Amino acid sequence: MEFRNQTGVSPGVVAVVAWGCVMSRFVWGALALVAAGWTMSARAADLYGSRAPLTATQTLYRPDSWAGPYLGANIGYAWGSVANNPAKPSGFVGGVQAGYNWQNGQWVFGLEGDIQATGAEETFAPWKFANPWFGTVRGRAGYAFNNVLFFGTGGLAFGELRATTFGVSESHTNAGWTLGAGAEMAFAPNWSAKIEYLYVDLGSVNYTSPNTATAAATINHDHRLTENIVRVGVNYRFGGPVVAKY
Repeated sequence: MEFRNQTGVSPGVVAVVAWGCVMSRFVWGALALVAAGWTMSARAADLYGSRAPLTATQTLYRPDSWAGPYLGANIGYAWGSVANNPAKPSGFVGGVQAGYNWQNGQWVFGLEGDIQATGAEETFAPWKFANPWFGTVRGRAGYAFNNVLFFGTGGLAFGELRATTFGVSESHTNAGWTLGAGAEMAFAPNWSAKIEYLYVDLGSVNYTSPNTATAAATINHDHRLTENIVRVGVNYRFGGPVVAKY
């Protein structure tokens, strides 16, 4: 039996709509923060651009270089779909990332790898689908405006796909691809914050389930998991603080 409130709308629908509003405000707030950082960095460049070189005791932080290694952590939310099944797994995601950047002028190129634990799962009829973890190895390319970096990213994705039906659980580790984009803002010496979107396709997996309809013992099912991920994170860039040069 499905319970509904006085408006005739089920609690599940209300929860989904409410969560969508929260995520929308969250993403727009993060983008506003990046835009504010970009504006402040541009004003700082205009303000100090005509002055004499800064001394060691009068340094103004400005990440003239994004080059070098970095290490960080992230948290976000994932929602997706399963081919040949109405289930739409969703849940929180969090993990760590590491990478290395090279810079040529304002163009920044890099490699990044990450590993994520996720709570993305959903049950539909006898099937429960889950994605307990995944990882990516990606290239990054972007353009830096002083302390704000806008980038695109893409590469290999891999992870565990788990299906449970009639009390029997079956897991596979599969590989696919990912593509996304984001923005990163340096807010202190060696530290930066980022917001990022990834589309992840972990490929098709064949599952076997008990056959309750015919004499055959089992039935094979082909399912493909795709996910959308929005996450925020912080990175620590190794090396000394960058000193502005004017």
